[in-house]
Amino acid sequence: MCGIIGYIGHRDAWPIVTRGLKKMEYRGYDSAGIAIVNDVGFNLYKKAGKVSSLEQFTDGKDKSGKIAIGHTRWATHGEPSDCNSHPHSSNDKRLHIIHNGIIENYAVLKETLLTRGHQFDSDTDTEVLIHLIEEIQNMEQTDLLEAVRLALNEVIGAYAIVILDRGNPDQLIAARKGSPLVIGIGADEHFIASDVTPIVEYVKNVIYLNDNEIALIKTNQLSIKQRNNVVQTPLVHELELKLEELEKGGFDDFMLKEIFEQPRSLIDCMRGRIYPKEGKVELGGIKHYADKLTQIDRIIIVACGTSWHAGLVGEYLIEKFAQVSVEVEYASEFRYRHPIIRKDDLLIAISQSGETADTIAAIEIAKNKGATIFGICNVVGASIPRSTDAGVYTHAGPEIGVASTKAFTTQVAILTLIAFYIAQQKGILAPAELTVLLNELNSIPSKIQRVLAENEHIKDIAFEIKDAKSCLYLGRGSGFPVALEGALKLKEISYIHAEGYPAAEMKHGPIALIDEEMPVIFIATKNSSYEKVISNIREVKARKGKIIAIVTEGDIHVKEIADYYIEIPDTDEAFMPLIATVPLQLLAYHMATIRGCNVDQPRNLAKSVTVE
Repeated sequence: MCGIIGYIGHRDAWPIVTRGLKKMEYRGYDSAGIAIVNDVGFNLYKKAGKVSSLEQFTDGKDKSGKIAIGHTRWATHGEPSDCNSHPHSSNDKRLHIIHNGIIENYAVLKETLLTRGHQFDSDTDTEVLIHLIEEIQNMEQTDLLEAVRLALNEVIGAYAIVILDRGNPDQLIAARKGSPLVIGIGADEHFIASDVTPIVEYVKNVIYLNDNEIALIKTNQLSIKQRNNVVQTPLVHELELKLEELEKGGFDDFMLKEIFEQPRSLIDCMRGRIYPKEGKVELGGIKHYADKLTQIDRIIIVACGTSWHAGLVGEYLIEKFAQVSVEVEYASEFRYRHPIIRKDDLLIAISQSGETADTIAAIEIAKNKGATIFGICNVVGASIPRSTDAGVYTHAGPEIGVASTKAFTTQVAILTLIAFYIAQQKGILAPAELTVLLNELNSIPSKIQRVLAENEHIKDIAFEIKDAKSCLYLGRGSGFPVALEGALKLKEISYIHAEGYPAAEMKHGPIALIDEEMPVIFIATKNSSYEKVISNIREVKARKGKIIAIVTEGDIHVKEIADYYIEIPDTDEAFMPLIATVPLQLLAYHMATIRGCNVDQPRNLAKSVTVE
């Protein structure tokens, strides 16, 4: 959600910033802009639409300079337009800001500033912030860094900001609270960005700004202080991300590449954590809480979107193997209730990016009530792993497509390992039992590879149902969250309405929608609910619904009923979601591409939801 990129150094800034904006297009946006300073002047260019529209707009114009800030905006306050695009300027047009987040008290601040003669060019909360900084600097007769610090003490909300002063063009000011910001350290140069994606080709060392920190950034100088004016000694991290991981690698789209990366990402996720021969699971990130996990009697999982679906699978697994009560909550609802949280509870927060605003807020609620907090995250150095007591990285590698694929399967894999780890610590699963389960889990990547070999068959099915106006996804047990995830993928990238339901609930409403035009996708693998699902399929067949079934290899009963079927390898029921999700991802992908949709950047969506 929104992309920030800034540069100060010895190189030409424009190509670095425009390339960076393109690298962050996956975050979702509706406009783009750049402010750039050179020895003789200053230029501000911004345009609604894609970065390519900004490039066309600036063709032939002066783009020289060694210091620049750029932004891709996802609208919150004010519609997408040229004037609402970032960067925004102060009243005297000397200061310029890019901002990710929301200033909640902007209306009150704006009203005060209007009485003091300020005039606004946009409908945004961001413009109010830069006017406030200007007003404080003029009133207090202080430098820009101090003006920013004082202004942020008056602000309620979340922000990641970078400020350029055309009157002092040898520095940038950056600050964050609740929205991510990373500073790349080069040789006599610095880069500032929302995440490492746009700067990994230039630097190996980065600093992740913490909440309430403000940075003064010059070509060869970096200083950081807290909002309370206490100077900080930053922790420098070495990037492990490789540039080639951010390329499509011969695939038409990042989403397809990431679907096909799942066997490898699962291997990376499990490496060094499972020992089938010994019948043992090792999770170094939470090992210091091993004894406490034997006493836990309630786990609360908080997440949003796809991560919430992974949490639902985790609920089945943890309750089955670890025999611990689990509640799965939407973080966006959890934070606005009055949840009952005890000091003995464990809260597990799941987020691919580690920056999901609602999930971070849920963590703070649980932390204030004394609960133990674990995080499951993909991005090293993100806010969630830094704010939790312990946790486990998924090691899925960068996920550029907005619709999560490998993030889901690796999150499910980690939850599986947590279920086994707790069961192991409690003595519920003996090493011999774990050996059987871990051997099967170890085989999942190769079984997913076999599913991926069915890509063309799945594409053929997509052609047959591409004109559907609505689809229904049904499953039982852990097949229910798989159905939810399959429906979400279709909605996200093809813009076809889809709903996931427990198959048994079909008779409580959704069955009224079924006719010969309605594709119904069943998770119909051989498991403890197999016969029940067959009964549900027959009910749909009797009403002329078009049936697409995910079945176990060798199945004969469902094949006789279904209009189309996709076979997946047999596995233990516990691991079915890891395999059954993959054909649903491919089905959604192909339906979207056949319909001409942009699968990597679906409309109105952002990769990381860092605001409410």
